[in-house]
Amino acid sequence: MTDFRGRGFAIADIRLTPDQCDHLAASIPTVASGRGGVRDLLHHPTVLQLLRHKQLGDYLWSVVGRELVAVNAKLLDKTADSNWRVAWHQDRMIAVREQREVAGYGPWSSKNGVPHVEPPSAVLQQMLAVRVHLDPSGVENGPLRVIPGSHELGKISDADIPGVVAMSEPFEICVDRGAIVIMRPLLLHASSPSRAPEHRRVLHIEFAPIDAISPLHWDQPVPLSRVAEVTLKR
Repeated sequence: MTDFRGRGFAIADIRLTPDQCDHLAASIPTVASGRGGVRDLLHHPTVLQLLRHKQLGDYLWSVVGRELVAVNAKLLDKTADSNWRVAWHQDRMIAVREQREVAGYGPWSSKNGVPHVEPPSAVLQQMLAVRVHLDPSGVENGPLRVIPGSHELGKISDADIPGVVAMSEPFEICVDRGAIVIMRPLLLHASSPSRAPEHRRVLHIEFAPIDAISPLHWDQPVPLSRVAEVTLKR
């Protein structure tokens, strides 16, 4: 694995098999035409099955050195009918069980009736995003672009993002089908529209320590299993 701590992202040394990619792609709801993704997949049976892989739990433990829970999952896809550009940004909103006024948390919003809030940088710095690639992600289909090391800058205002990007060298993450990419949510990232008609499906799952937002509570977190059910490919 590359320098995850310094760069803020890495390609994991575990991956899904082609059969596992097929199973996930066939089981998870497809992205509707004109939409960029499908949200609220954390408790989908197939996603729960993925979270029970011993190797996934053990691998994430080896990266962060503590137990994590899954707190968000969504499917992203780019096709000829659902193609989109994502501007440079950080992932800074989390879903919580209830809205409470807590110092450092805000602004608040609601999505599908679930309270969402932007937590302090100290919370986001403990979180980890896992991107499971169900299709190849190459230069032609809008791969993820990142600014290595930008997660160490903490929260970056919208006004300051262009300046950070201009002073940096973006990196395109091109990977094969089945690859698993890990990244910090505060890492600046973006993507261009796809120039190819094929799918570019990515299952994006976010993890955090269960107590990271105390006294608030995550909305329906899912503990990682460290009991093997199905083995991921090395």
